[in-house]
Amino acid sequence: MGLLTEIRSSISGLFAGSEPKRIGIYGPPNAGKTTLANRIARDWTGDAVGPESHVPHETRRARRKENVEIKRNGNSVSIDIVDTPGVATKVDYEEFLEHDIEKEDAVRRSREATEGVAEAMHWLREDVEGVIYVLDASTDPFTQVNTMLIGIIESQDLPALILANKTDLEDASVQRVSNAFPQHETIPLSALEGDNMDEVYDKIAEYFG
Repeated sequence: MGLLTEIRSSISGLFAGSEPKRIGIYGPPNAGKTTLANRIARDWTGDAVGPESHVPHETRRARRKENVEIKRNGNSVSIDIVDTPGVATKVDYEEFLEHDIEKEDAVRRSREATEGVAEAMHWLREDVEGVIYVLDASTDPFTQVNTMLIGIIESQDLPALILANKTDLEDASVQRVSNAFPQHETIPLSALEGDNMDEVYDKIAEYFG
C-alpha cells in the first residue's frame, strides 16, 4: 500500500511540475509593467496582454496571459504572466485630473485602482508563485518601493527578479536600484526599446524554471 501511494505521489508530482508557473509582474504605477508584459507576450506568443498608457493606474485590474513558454540556454519554463495594477499606498483621484480626465471619471478610476491594488496583493499572497518586480531606473527606488509588497514577497519566500526598467532614459541609474535591493539580483532593461531582453529571458528561465 505504501508503494502504491509513493507511485501515485511521484506521478502527481510529475504532472504538477508541468503546470505553468504563475509569475506576477509588480511595481509602482508607470514603471513599465504592462510594456514589459506585452514585450514578453509578443516575443513568445505574438499577442499582447493589454493597452499601454502614460496615465497612472491605467491597469486597474490584474490581467493574465496564460501558457507563455520561454526557452533559453537549455532551460525552459511555461508561465502565466499576471500583469498587476501599480502598487501604491494611496490612489488619489487628483492624479487623474492632471491628465485632463473629468472629475467623475477620475473618482471612478481611483476607486477601481484601489480595488485593483487590493486584488493584486491578494493574488500575491494566495496565487502567485514568483515575482518580477519592475522599477523605474530614472527615479529614486525608495520612493517607489511598497513595504507591504516587499514584506509579502519575503514572508512567502517567493523567488523575485528585480528589473531596473527605462534604461533608455538619460537619468537612469541601474546601480541605484541595485543598491536598494542588495539581497536580489538586479537586471537592467528598456522594455520600451527591447534593450537587454535576452538577459531578462535568461533570468526568467533560470529563476522560475
